[in-house]
Amino acid sequence: MKRRRLLPDTLLGRTAVVLVAAILMALSAALFMFAGQRSEALAALGGRNAAERVASMVKLLEATQPDSRRATLQSMDTPGFRAGWGIKPVVGDPTEPDGIAATVAHHLQADLEDREVRVSTRLPPEPPPGGGFGGGLHGRGHSMGGGFGFVHGPALRISVRLADDTWLNVLAPLDGGEPLWRPRFLGPLLAALIAVTLAALWAVRRASRPFATFAAAAERLGVDVAAQPLVEAGPREIRSAAHAFNVMQGRIRRFVEDRTQMLAAISHDLRTPITRMKLRAEFVEDEVERGKMLADLDEMERMIAATLAFARDDAAREDRRQVDVAALVQGLSEDLGAAYDGPDSLILPARPMALKRAVANLIDNAVKYGAPARACLTEDDGQVVITMDDNGPGIPEAEFERVFAPFVRLDASRNRETGGTGLGLSVARAAARAHGGDIVLTNRPEGGLRVRLSLPRPRA
Repeated sequence: MKRRRLLPDTLLGRTAVVLVAAILMALSAALFMFAGQRSEALAALGGRNAAERVASMVKLLEATQPDSRRATLQSMDTPGFRAGWGIKPVVGDPTEPDGIAATVAHHLQADLEDREVRVSTRLPPEPPPGGGFGGGLHGRGHSMGGGFGFVHGPALRISVRLADDTWLNVLAPLDGGEPLWRPRFLGPLLAALIAVTLAALWAVRRASRPFATFAAAAERLGVDVAAQPLVEAGPREIRSAAHAFNVMQGRIRRFVEDRTQMLAAISHDLRTPITRMKLRAEFVEDEVERGKMLADLDEMERMIAATLAFARDDAAREDRRQVDVAALVQGLSEDLGAAYDGPDSLILPARPMALKRAVANLIDNAVKYGAPARACLTEDDGQVVITMDDNGPGIPEAEFERVFAPFVRLDASRNRETGGTGLGLSVARAAARAHGGDIVLTNRPEGGLRVRLSLPRPRA
């Protein structure tokens, strides 16, 4: 659960996190590889330059008289390159078998042929008492006897045996170049990273936009089966999905239309025999039996009319317009005998006849089954909420969903004498969902049923 909370909740956010993390990881790996190869290249270049310079110094010293060699070396000294001449080598160990030391030794032996060459990058041992051409380590740098001075960082220690068995000792620092982490380098790098990230986010946003379009189309289809189809544009996969969605919507629309036409035909066909039965009932001499027969036939006509109205789904076909929900609820409450609690005016885009039918059914149920009843109108978190409270016996929680099914009447908990077709709650919920809302039932702690009809308020 904690891991999920750390991730964004949207597909765009999660894809962006993955992309940015991948870009950072790839860039970091590339930088580390570049820094390592750059350091090796600079070290190799510095080692080759040092080898060429040492080879030139060897040839120059061997052509110079011994008493002039120190002066010659001093004239060739630079702050980054120190040389000395004596009877002992500063590199006591053999040349390292690999790395930059082996490369420098190979170049020197190729230039100097039969000379003994020793090259090392290891830290030198402590100098022997009395100085001399030994090597020592002080702090984080190298120091060498014979006026070699002190050098920070990695360095090459080179000893070459001259023809007279004396040694040329050289301390050549290895320059790693300027550090990468400086503004001149980091500035363009960060600019490129930001540009790539923005481009990736733009691409992800464009790629994820069809999902929002499909979600809106699905929500629109749930409210209006005759909604406009999706535009079949974009990449092939999006076009295929949009086409499949449009085909599904067309099939659903045709199914609803076929169902409505079938029920309309049945209703029309049933009205004719009912009319004939009413005419025949008029010839029944027993007034009581005649009255019962006519009452049953009237109830059948009402059920047929209610069924046809429910099947036509008038709530989804009616156009929306600005409706004063407060005036509607207050007027129906006064007409049907319920109390009203709420504002005097509350404007909401709605289908007026469908909303009026839904609210009337809820108030009528509350008055019939649990008078006194109260209607309350409020706004809650971007929704307009109509709450109906009654003082009846309530409904078992297990039956909360079943009562919304057509023709279901809970006679065990309601009054049998109230009549009705069992379509009131079905019609009300259909109208609420056609507006994008819903109806929820709960039992009040103090007794009675609470019906909560919620309608979303469109964003400005």
